[in-house]
Amino acid sequence: MSSSTPLNRAADSLKRATSAFGGKIRNLRGSGGGAGQRPSSTGKPAGSAKPRKTGKLHPASVWSEAAGTAGEFLAPAWRKVRGVWLAFAWPVLSVVSLLGWVVLAAAIALWWAGQAWGWQEAKSAAMVAFLLFVLAIAFIVGRSAYGVVLDLARTRVAVGDDAVGSIAVSNVSTRPLLPAALELPVGSNTAVFHLPRMKPAQVHEDLFTIPTARRAVIVVGPVRSVRADPLHLLRRRVMWTEPVDLFVHPRTVSLGSSAAGFIRDLEGMPTTELSSADVSFHALRDYVPGDDRRHIHWKTTARTNKLMVRQFEETRRAHLAIALSINTDEYDSEPEFEMAISVAASIGRQAIREQRELDVLTQKGPLRCETGRNLLDDTTRIVGAPMRKTAVDLARTLSDTVPNASVVFFVVGSHVTATQLRSAAASVPPGVRSLAVRVQPGAAPSRANIADLTVLTVGDLDDLAIVLRKAAA
Repeated sequence: MSSSTPLNRAADSLKRATSAFGGKIRNLRGSGGGAGQRPSSTGKPAGSAKPRKTGKLHPASVWSEAAGTAGEFLAPAWRKVRGVWLAFAWPVLSVVSLLGWVVLAAAIALWWAGQAWGWQEAKSAAMVAFLLFVLAIAFIVGRSAYGVVLDLARTRVAVGDDAVGSIAVSNVSTRPLLPAALELPVGSNTAVFHLPRMKPAQVHEDLFTIPTARRAVIVVGPVRSVRADPLHLLRRRVMWTEPVDLFVHPRTVSLGSSAAGFIRDLEGMPTTELSSADVSFHALRDYVPGDDRRHIHWKTTARTNKLMVRQFEETRRAHLAIALSINTDEYDSEPEFEMAISVAASIGRQAIREQRELDVLTQKGPLRCETGRNLLDDTTRIVGAPMRKTAVDLARTLSDTVPNASVVFFVVGSHVTATQLRSAAASVPPGVRSLAVRVQPGAAPSRANIADLTVLTVGDLDDLAIVLRKAAA
């Protein structure tokens, strides 16, 4: 017998468990007082101390080791049984509907009652129920040969846009097909399409529209055909396509190239740090051995009769960081929370269009910002929830995660107070411009300052470009 058989593996596991038990027992026995015991810290002789009780093996450890050994021994057999169940038993049992199981159970009970008490009526009813099952099998047997194509015109739409799709079904067999029904799961709902009697090579097409009233990732499909008897005792489903994800992106607005809040300096934003090589000229200084000779200012050198080199200010490219709070306790309603997501997505999308470096962070982690599609896909997956981390905690995390940001946006709800905004701004490193976009549906667009923090109030998504221009003024 090979050493890799289940029996040998079980024997090895039993040996390991037995040795572990023996080791535990020896340790517990050795923990009691012995002849060479040291004096206690209280100064009393060792002999005067009370003897320690010998530890006992806990029953839970015995059961744990036994369960582990049994599980390892039975795992191969369980996998085989599960494979046989999924391959043969489940496809047959799943055909019976809930009504079918009720009728079958009633038939068995009636037959038993008829046999026990001699009720011929009960036996007759049981035979009728069994006959209905036999007739129902005739409706679901056989093979359908469909060619099904599920086509969504667009797999990514914005809230309020039309999501249109089509199902094209063709008869790829050489014989006519009886009328049937197709089911198309759309999220938590199911759409039903009725197929007529189809001749060979005939194509039947149906169009459908998916509502996009709210932001979500909707799973469309798979398309499945359903064959059932008139009483729906048996239902046979066959999958024909793979599911498709429909992304309903949050609504965004175009901010335009003149939207303030973005750094539009082509050469970057100058800093107070000096450099020997950059694009922002600052002043001239004396030549020091090791300086690049390409930066020697020859006109000034000729006039002063000593080498002078150009000195520059270090510049940095615009790097935007957006902290979007998804703590629903900071928002007054769900529309307010959705507007905050739309604000963050609009600002991030504009930054990507202007080829700025971008980081978007929430309490659950960063979002992908490589492309506008990735950003909108991740914002679509956002799920808000009450949590302990507030906008202030998120601001501190942002300063640690994106230390090289040049502009920081805090997108928060109306329940965030001025004190919290001040604390969030305090975590921003010096020299970094910080703006807070406070979302409050119905409020007039406004601008205020809290120390170095610019607070912008947005009452409607269409007002975002206006308040950003005010921030740049």
